[in-house]
Amino acid sequence: MKIVNSSLRKINENDNIDTHDFPSCEMDSFNYSEAISNDKRTYFQYYLSLIKAKQPVLFAFCPNDDYNSRLIKIGIFILSFNIHYATNFAYFLNEKIIHKIFEDNGKYDIKFFLPYIIITFIISHIITIIIKLIFLSDSNIIELKKQKHIMQAQNSLSSIRRKLIIKYIIFYIIGILFHLFFWLALSSFSTMYTNTQVFVLENALIAYGISLIYPFIFNIIPSILRICSLKGEEKNHNIMYNISKVLQVL
Repeated sequence: MKIVNSSLRKINENDNIDTHDFPSCEMDSFNYSEAISNDKRTYFQYYLSLIKAKQPVLFAFCPNDDYNSRLIKIGIFILSFNIHYATNFAYFLNEKIIHKIFEDNGKYDIKFFLPYIIITFIISHIITIIIKLIFLSDSNIIELKKQKHIMQAQNSLSSIRRKLIIKYIIFYIIGILFHLFFWLALSSFSTMYTNTQVFVLENALIAYGISLIYPFIFNIIPSILRICSLKGEEKNHNIMYNISKVLQVL
C-alpha cells in the first residue's frame, strides 16, 4: 500500500512524528489542545479544506493533501450519484407519483417533486457520509502517524495494511453488486414506463446538484465555530470546538 509506506517513511526520518507537518485532514481530527498548539490556519484555509473534502467533484478529482486513495474517492463519487439516482427511482415505484404524472399530461411539476428531491438529497448525503467514514483510509493512516516511535509504527503497519485491503475489497464488491442490481432494476422500470424515466433523471440531477452546492453554504458554520473557538481556552470554547468537529463531518 503506497500511502501506508509513505506515511511510515515520514515517521522513520527522525524516529518520531514531525509535529509541524500536518495535512488538513489530520489537523481536522485534532482534539482541542492539539489544535490550539498546531492548527494555525485562517478561516479561509480551513473552509477551503472542508470544501475540498466534501464537495463531490473537488473531493474526487482535485489534488488534496489527504491520505485517501484517488481510486476510492472516484469510486465514492460515482457511487454517490447512483445513490441519488436509486433513491429517486424508488419513489417512482409509488403509484401516486405515476398517477400524478398522468394527470399532468407528462408535464414536470417542480413544486410536487421538490419534497421528494430534498428527502432524496438528505438520504443520499447521509449514506455517502457513512460510506466515507467506513471506506476512506485517512483515519487509519492518522492512527499510524500517532505512533510515537518507528518500532510502534512498524508493529501497527501490517494490521493497518490488512484493514485497508479488506476495506477496499469490500467497497468494490458492494459497489459492483449495487450497480448491477440498480441498473437491472432501472432497465426493467424503463421498459415498463418509458416516458417516466425522464422524471427520474431530472429529479436525480436536481438532488445531486444540491449536493454540489450544499458544501459551499453549510461549511460556513463549522468554519466560524472552529476559528472562534481557537481564539481562547475557556471551557465554552472547547465545547464550541467539539461542535464544529461534529458539523465538519456533515
